[in-house]
Amino acid sequence: MMIREMTHNQCTAMIAENRVARLACAENGNPYVVPISYAHSGNRLYAFSMPGKKLAILHANPRACLLIESFESKQHWKSVVIDVAFRELPDTNEFHEERLKAWSLLAEDFDWWEPGALKPQPQSTVTASPHVFFEFEIVEISGREASAETG
Repeated sequence: MMIREMTHNQCTAMIAENRVARLACAENGNPYVVPISYAHSGNRLYAFSMPGKKLAILHANPRACLLIESFESKQHWKSVVIDVAFRELPDTNEFHEERLKAWSLLAEDFDWWEPGALKPQPQSTVTASPHVFFEFEIVEISGREASAETG
């Protein structure tokens, strides 16, 4: 098996091809990892969620990491790690255009809202939407891929 570094363009292409990543964040030295759905545009990834642990941690520590993987076999896989900076996009005039951009990019997937909108416990009915849109600015990207040795 041969493992090699992926180029920046290969990493960016893998980010654009996928819609699900694993988000790693930490608060007070305690790590937390959760899958998220995202949309990609330029140097940003957009997502949304209901309020909860992930958002509380990101508010406390806006630096996080995303992992995107493609696994065909033990000898054929790709892995991209993205260091990111979190920023919430509140429902205000200041962030209106960014929220619309996030919504329109996320809406390109048929059921984009389901992972972020569903919670494992019953939710009380509220008059205003508690959904939180946010973005991750890409700080650094790296990737590796493995392939079966030839020759």
